[in-house]
Amino acid sequence: MSNVTSSTHAASADQHVTKAPGEESLAPQQTRIMGRVSYLLAWFGGCVSIGTFTMGSSVVGSLNLIQATLAIAIGCFVIGVALALNGAAGYKYGIPFMVQARGAFGFAGTRLPGLVRAVPAIVWYGFQSWIGAGALNMVSTTLFGFDNLVFFFIAFQFLQIGLSVMGFQGIKWLENIGSAFILASLVYMFYSTVQRYGDELSTNLLSMEGSWGLPFWSATMLFLGIYSTMILNVSDYSREHKHGSSPSLLTTLYSMSILPCTLFMGLIGYMVSEATGVADPIQVFANAVDNTPLLMTTLLFIAFAQVTTNVLNNVVPPTYILMDVFKLKFRPATIIVGLLAFATFPWKLVTEESAAGLQLFVQTYSAFLGPIFAILVVDYYVIRKRTLNLEYLYDAQGPYSGMNYAALIATAVGAVVALTFSSVSWYASLIPAGVTYYLLMKHWAPCQRFSR
Repeated sequence: MSNVTSSTHAASADQHVTKAPGEESLAPQQTRIMGRVSYLLAWFGGCVSIGTFTMGSSVVGSLNLIQATLAIAIGCFVIGVALALNGAAGYKYGIPFMVQARGAFGFAGTRLPGLVRAVPAIVWYGFQSWIGAGALNMVSTTLFGFDNLVFFFIAFQFLQIGLSVMGFQGIKWLENIGSAFILASLVYMFYSTVQRYGDELSTNLLSMEGSWGLPFWSATMLFLGIYSTMILNVSDYSREHKHGSSPSLLTTLYSMSILPCTLFMGLIGYMVSEATGVADPIQVFANAVDNTPLLMTTLLFIAFAQVTTNVLNNVVPPTYILMDVFKLKFRPATIIVGLLAFATFPWKLVTEESAAGLQLFVQTYSAFLGPIFAILVVDYYVIRKRTLNLEYLYDAQGPYSGMNYAALIATAVGAVVALTFSSVSWYASLIPAGVTYYLLMKHWAPCQRFSR
């Protein structure tokens, strides 16, 4: 398949408008099902992360309310730019992340970025499923007197597995239909928080001096870090978006879909943790909402939001990775991912000390995700000038066979620098990894075949 054929193939992809549920593969995407509005709503619905709530809790004491708000906004803008940059290859050629990475890492080498992407996804999957199950259990306890968190966790997880096997067709409708409910619920939750704790917050959070230095930029990276996983595998999603959106428009779509959810969830977590000292969102809203029907609605929102976030952010990436490494079909791979989430012991992540632990977790995996992102961007824009050879990307015996040690070394260099500056790990890793990869690709003979 030549480059000309590849471009023609991509340009004609929008001729198809439907595909069967669960009909997903690693081949170049021939059926794109999301227009601009649908794509924006999918990202909006998929970004209601309870992890953002926890990150908001973790910056209490170091930033005041204005600084926390700006940190979230800056983080979201950086996310939007990064998503547009790294998603361009998937958008143009219809290829998923694991195929995109073959040119830079080699067929065997892609297991490194695959592993780095899959582990956080599965951990967040389990964590958010436990939160959703906790919300359902509280609804059941309040209304029916039935209290069994383990039962709801297992049932909730199998519900998500059932939704996941529907693939992007199911994800599209789940996210699009749920977005209005999510937005209304977030506004209400924010309003309830201010009403309940407003006096304490105005005294503590606005008068507090805070910091505009390293703690501030560290906070921008924490909110960015929640999505640094998605930045890496954004091609898994952009390949579903119909052609016709410019890079600037895509940046706007990403930023504006992520900002509202991140802002509301981050600030809610920040404010209630400052006022109560409690980081568990279920307990927070049980205390903040006095009206039983409204509390039930809020808890159901929390459960629903975990579904929309998990199926988009935490199921698709490891599923594609299992499909690539073990040659599985989409549906069996989603089931395995769902079962693996049971093994993350999420009940250990929702303790009072979880905010600090999750902060460290985000900083650590971002130290590896940042270098890989930099490598993929340099590879696509600088080395290949935005032109990919799809024939080589799908030929396991071709020039991209084996491992590209330039990418592996660059990842290691970026990670070492990032871990040295752990509070801003993602930012710190970009230039060292990108420059190292470029120099090795240009001047190290064993890497030359990967630049074709």
